[in-house]
Amino acid sequence: MTMRTAEIFYKDVRAGVLTETNEGHFTFQYDEQYIIDHPNQFLTFTMPVVKYPYHDKHLFSFFEGLIPEGWLLDVAKNHYKINPNDRMGLLLACCQNCIGAVSVKPLNQANE
Repeated sequence: MTMRTAEIFYKDVRAGVLTETNEGHFTFQYDEQYIIDHPNQFLTFTMPVVKYPYHDKHLFSFFEGLIPEGWLLDVAKNHYKINPNDRMGLLLACCQNCIGAVSVKPLNQANE
């Protein structure tokens, strides 16, 4: 597995970057400019706006909640040919136009 990265947007503002490491662990880091401009506009209560990165061995529950469920998950996994256990893959494929304020866009590593 290669490292995968996504830009996380709150409304139309880049809030931060979510990364899945080669080991399958996850990191979320708010952007410096987002911290300055929106210090109280957190994505979720469990991840307030801070300068240090969040780390977890599993995809953060907030991002898990963005992934479709039920029949919509079946459509997504069949259309994109993604294993339902590949949570980052599903997030990258299915969550670019989520209902609500948060969206997830795959980040081209060459541009980072």
